[in-house]
Amino acid sequence: MSAKTVLIAGASGLVGNKLLNLLTDDSGFEKITIITRKPLGIKSEKVQEIILNFDELNKHAENFSAGTVFCCLGTTIRTAGSQENFRKVDFTYCVELAKAAKARGVKQFILISSVGADAKSSNFYLRTKGETENAIAGLDFENFCILRPSMLLGDRKEQRPGESMGKYFMQATGFLFLGPLKKYKAIEAATVARCMSALAKNPGKGKVIFEGEMIAFCGK
Repeated sequence: MSAKTVLIAGASGLVGNKLLNLLTDDSGFEKITIITRKPLGIKSEKVQEIILNFDELNKHAENFSAGTVFCCLGTTIRTAGSQENFRKVDFTYCVELAKAAKARGVKQFILISSVGADAKSSNFYLRTKGETENAIAGLDFENFCILRPSMLLGDRKEQRPGESMGKYFMQATGFLFLGPLKKYKAIEAATVARCMSALAKNPGKGKVIFEGEMIAFCGK
């Protein structure tokens, strides 16, 4: 499958929407398939919307052929309502998407994870993120890129209580994040999206992890 053909899961989210708009305006990408629960109303001949129930991903696997699959799926425990529902989105859906993509011959899989992701963490959120990374790495994509941004800056369609204050704090204290702490500095969602686009244009080999300044440099 041509590298100019891509698939985005999570195109309604903060990074996913930035990425969708970026790829739509980029002549380097010819076809963009997005899988979503609700129509996004995208008006572009390049974009194909597939409306589906993420609990039934396998029923739509024939549509997952692409050069690159971008996984921008993610929620919060508060939004999901429980740890079980959170894990369904951030682990099960991501891993099932990766399995379906692998079965369709996808060479490159790009995942948005989180700074601090660690399958051995005592923190449920970070442990889930780490387990997701490990499960997808085990599928042996030709190129598996993991982006681990810290707090994402940008205007969300959904309101997340307390996040605005957190963003203000992170922006105001950004100068304090030096040395090993740089990877925890807040980053613009648009920068993450640009990094993902650049990685799709220049796919590498094996598993690669991008954090902090690496994402920022890649997304310039």
